[in-house]
Formats: sequence, C-alpha cells, structure tokens
Amino acid sequence: MAPVPHLQTGVSLRSFNTMGIDAHAHALLPVHTVDDLHAVRADPTLNALPRLVLGGGSNLLFTGDFDGLVLHMRGAGIDIVGETGDAVLLRAAAGESWHGLVMWTLAHGLGGMENLSLIPGSVGASPIQNIGAYGSELKDCFHQLSAFDFETGEVLHLDRAACEFGYRDSIFKHRLRDRAVILDVTFALPKQWQPNLRYSELAKEIAARGLSAPSAADISQAVIAIRQRKLPDPALLGNAGSFFKNPVVPAAQRDALLARHPTLVTYAQGDGSYKLAAGWLIDQCGWKGRAMGAAGVYEKQALVLVNRGGASGAEMLALAQAIQRDVEGSFGVRLEPEPVFV
Repeated sequence: MAPVPHLQTGVSLRSFNTMGIDAHAHALLPVHTVDDLHAVRADPTLNALPRLVLGGGSNLLFTGDFDGLVLHMRGAGIDIVGETGDAVLLRAAAGESWHGLVMWTLAHGLGGMENLSLIPGSVGASPIQNIGAYGSELKDCFHQLSAFDFETGEVLHLDRAACEFGYRDSIFKHRLRDRAVILDVTFALPKQWQPNLRYSELAKEIAARGLSAPSAADISQAVIAIRQRKLPDPALLGNAGSFFKNPVVPAAQRDALLARHPTLVTYAQGDGSYKLAAGWLIDQCGWKGRAMGAAGVYEKQALVLVNRGGASGAEMLALAQAIQRDVEGSFGVRLEPEPVFV
C-alpha cells in the first residue's frame, strides 16, 4: 500500500485548538479534497485508527493525547452556485473560516448570516453544532451539504430535514458521528432580506447606534462589537467560547425556580418550555472570575472558561465539573457542555 501523502505523526495540537491545550496526536492529515479521505479509507492501518475531524478547533477540549488520526479539514473555496425563487445559493468548502464566509457574503451584498458574525471555527463544523447566536441559527440559512461516508465510501448529500437540526445538535452528533466528514455546505440567502432583531441585546445595540433601518453590514458590526465586549480573543486567552448550553426546562420547573429566584433570566420557547441563561446560573454560584490553577472563568462572562496559561485539558475538565456540581446543587439544573471532549 502506497503511503498517504502529507501524513504527519506525533503532532502537537496546541496550535490546532482555541483552548490552547498542548495535547498530541498519533497522526494528523491535512485534508484538501475527498481523494485524501478515500486514501485513508483504502489504507487498512489508517482506517483502523480512531478518527477526529478537526476544523478551527474552537469547539473541543482535549482532555489528553489523542491516540488516533486527526483529519484537519483544509478544503477552500466560496462560490455562488445557483438560486431558487427567493434565495441565492452559496457553497463554501469545509475548511473555510466561518467568519470569513460571513464577511464574504456582506462584501457581495448578501444578507442572512450577519447575526452569526465573529463565531470562531470552520464552515464544515457549523452544521454539526447547528451554531447559533443573537436570534439566529445555522439551520435558518442552510440549504444542503455534502459529506464523505467512511462506512460506504460514498458522498452523501443531505438537506435540512436529513440533518435533523436541533438546539446545538444535528445528526452528526448521533447516527453519523465518527462516520461522516462534511466536505462543503450550501446556504440559501434571501433575495428579499429583512433584519433579524429578535434578540433584545442586539436590538438595543442597534438602537444605541441610532440606526432605524440597519443594513446587514450594520447588524454584523453590532454583533461583532457585542461579542468583543463580552468574549475573550482566543489568540490572547485560550477559550472555546460558551462552554455550556443554555438548559431548557419545563414551564413548571421554570416557574418554581422563578419563585425562589426573581431575577432568573429565562427565554420562552415555542413548545412552552423555557431556556435558562446558563451564564446567570454560574454567576449566581459565585464562579465568575474564579480559577482552579490555570483554569478559570472569564471575568466578563461566566459562560466562558479560559486557559490562563499552561492549563491541561484535565484541569479544564475538573473546573467544568465543579461548576456543574454547584449549579445542580443550587438550582437542580444539570449544565451540558457545548465543546466535544476528546
């Protein structure tokens, strides 16, 4: 069997994850085309290794070394590929920067992604998490994607329904986990764009800027300003963004909590349940700004765990578990981490 080109062994992953954890991988392969994935599947030794698909490394926590093959998605390219009656279809390769894609759409006069500005990570990772922020989710502008199936060697084409999107969830966390590798994503951006100001903090920012009829670029700039005020730059302080999901609870549980905690921050959901602000719960437990060694909680946003320099993945995990215990003990609510633990 011919060797797979560009395969690296014994690679430090510190520069491949925004948390800045210095874990090592047994092997790493930059993936530029689907042919690279076919080559891995055809190699019995490589195909037998545990696999980790890596984009921007912004939504994972290495709790130790990875004794397997890291597939680092490097495919590039953004193109308008067609249209429907009410939307422009735009395809981006998995290795493209998510924020870079949003900026590309704005530069080409296309709206629909602006609420998702400055989210770190890659295009290929975005459907897995169904990324969302400021009143918008990926599924709102999603059309379809292509993914390589390691089980069959075929390329799958999945539309929105097939991806089974949920809150920070998709089929790629369940039936297609460890099996499918996203190659590219096609988005449907509206021809008749309307601003999405449902998120109150964003609406207030737009109002404070005196914008009565904001453009998509105006909204993007407002989102960027809010994120920069609240969240640390991973290049300066290691982090994976929001570390915990906002828990969703039944109305009765929310009402009981609100009776005991009148300042509880909640958001009504379409099915009658309520989403609780995880950052508020963590803050109430006194964790904002605290640290356990080099692992800490960001001073400006309790939802963000940070690596203050040299923290191991195990130390970050211990901090997260301590926060989970305190929140569950105080509120009876179990926080679920957003990042993937490796």
